[in-house]
Amino acid sequence: MKRRFRLTKSTDYQRVRRLGKSYAHPLIVLIALPNGETDTHWGMVAGKSVGGAVQRNRAKRLMRSAGDNVRNQVQKGWDLVLIARQPLVNAEFDQVQNALDELLQRARVLRDLNDE
Repeated sequence: MKRRFRLTKSTDYQRVRRLGKSYAHPLIVLIALPNGETDTHWGMVAGKSVGGAVQRNRAKRLMRSAGDNVRNQVQKGWDLVLIARQPLVNAEFDQVQNALDELLQRARVLRDLNDE
């Protein structure tokens, strides 16, 4: 994911966590906050409860790849933080993709493709 589409500052993560609305799934937690800009920014987080460095990096890679697949379907102007949960380490990519799709639908951040 390109840098312009990522959350890069810890203050941005804190703002989204404090003010955003969260949606939970057994594999991932999504926190969404409108940002009033023209781009949607993504952040991926995997805490130590997920596992060691190898497991955390795998979890972030899986979430980043799933986010890349749906990036064009997400409305503009959102800050989205994905937080990995421990079962994500043993999940297949299709399961992660389905979990992210479900969370984005529940958060109502997907574009209506009929309008285009």
